[in-house]
Amino acid sequence: MVQQTQLQTDPDWWKGCTIYQIYPRSFQDSNDDGIGDLGGIVDRMGYIASLGVDAIWISPFFTSPMKDFGYDVTDYCDVDPMFGTLADFDALVEAAHHHGLRVMIDLVLSHTSDQHPWFIESRASREGPRSDWYVWADPKPDGTAPNNWLSIFGGPAWQWNAQREQYYLHNFLTSQPDLNFHSEDVQNALLGVTRFWLDRGVDGFRLDTVNFYYADRDLRDNPALPKEERSAVLTPSVNPYNHQDHVFSKNRPENLEFLARFRALLDEYNAITSLGEIGDALHGLDLLGQYTSGNDALHMCYAFEFLAGEKLTASRVAQVFDELGRVAGNGGAAWAFSNHDVMRHGSRWDLTPAALRLHATLLLCLPGAACLYQGEELGLPEAEVPFEDIQDPYGIEFWPEFKGRDGCRTPMAWTADALNAGFTPSVPWLPVSHSHLEHAVDIQEKAPGSLLQHYRHALAFRKEHPALRHGTHDGVFAYGDVLHFTRSADDETLFCAFNMSDTPSMHALPPGEWETIAQELGGCSPGAENRLHLGPWQVCIARRTG
Repeated sequence: MVQQTQLQTDPDWWKGCTIYQIYPRSFQDSNDDGIGDLGGIVDRMGYIASLGVDAIWISPFFTSPMKDFGYDVTDYCDVDPMFGTLADFDALVEAAHHHGLRVMIDLVLSHTSDQHPWFIESRASREGPRSDWYVWADPKPDGTAPNNWLSIFGGPAWQWNAQREQYYLHNFLTSQPDLNFHSEDVQNALLGVTRFWLDRGVDGFRLDTVNFYYADRDLRDNPALPKEERSAVLTPSVNPYNHQDHVFSKNRPENLEFLARFRALLDEYNAITSLGEIGDALHGLDLLGQYTSGNDALHMCYAFEFLAGEKLTASRVAQVFDELGRVAGNGGAAWAFSNHDVMRHGSRWDLTPAALRLHATLLLCLPGAACLYQGEELGLPEAEVPFEDIQDPYGIEFWPEFKGRDGCRTPMAWTADALNAGFTPSVPWLPVSHSHLEHAVDIQEKAPGSLLQHYRHALAFRKEHPALRHGTHDGVFAYGDVLHFTRSADDETLFCAFNMSDTPSMHALPPGEWETIAQELGGCSPGAENRLHLGPWQVCIARRTG
């Protein structure tokens, strides 16, 4: 059992932290089977620490049939053999702590695999002790599904079960039945899972689909959305899921009661944090405010505003922060541009190398925590994965209009001229993208001006300045193509301006005396009367001196 360390003494370490997300299947293979594993993460821990992040978040590694690649769990308290053992996990925590990194793991509490013993028992009888552990419902008189709810992965959210002669709810694959959070026994079991990992020394949890925990007791139909209000932020536009406002199948107010129980458990331990994923195209920021407000809620949440296909502009960023200020002013926000569920942002927004650098600096200057996805620091583009190699059931269902999530999940490129870029000597579970080789770690390590080095500079700069980690801000504003804001903490005030366009722009520093800093991040110096001449995709960070 891993013991808590000196690292776990600051209860506020999460404020303004930077979290590096690891998709373990694709990070590093240590046993030559073509699949990344916990041992591979240990082998690369020095590299992760060299970036300057505060914590790692590891996507699911629990026992699973892998129909949704670990997000379908059959045993919450064990490691799937493809990733290693519990002893390997303990070694990972020890190695991370040795390198000054905290460990967050991905808890998938809204649903299990249909091969989980809980579900096998639940579907066996309507009278058993776990008969109500999942969301079961009788058919309508004509035999059809109980209501109009839809699955994110396509089609109805209900699957018929002949043993019980009832439907069960699945918001995702039919093999991922939803747990019934209205059952206190279910809540207690999941809190027991949480305690199991806390006792193994983890420092926090990323909560998958945190707004999906509860379904409406009365199973009321979701209202339809007018065409003009539909959004493809969460799901591709070809998915009929976008046609509803999912107010009854998720986002239920009872969720706050469970999150209070969850937070109380975390507070029994030292310096533990929580990060919720809010999957909702319409109400994400509002839910962020609800779920992170007060000491009986989650520490942080992130919504999908900056994970969407809509290109990031100065006005878009300012709009998001204006909305955040209105509905979640005291909320704990975290931001990400890429993760394992969306196209890599360099490709999604068609960013040039200069734009990639600006976006990296911007993410690490914005108020709130920041999440980086493996390979983001290398500027990896979305990989082209041929249909015959596609593994993602989401992509298989909606191909070719939507090619799924495999393009952002291909293996890391470590060494350009090594077999499979140094990920594995065997056939990898997804092909290594040829387009990634020129971005490999070994090439960028040798190039002082590489994007990898830029991320290191930006992360170091953030750590050096309390104003960026946990400082206040006076609002986030757009002036044409320039985004600007001021961050303050202790005796430090920083002004940040970002020209988010291909054309030069003029901007003025606020009144007062300023000195420009962070020249290594591509900053500019003020001209006469504190006028800033910002080149395309150029940043200016200035510190108040008087």
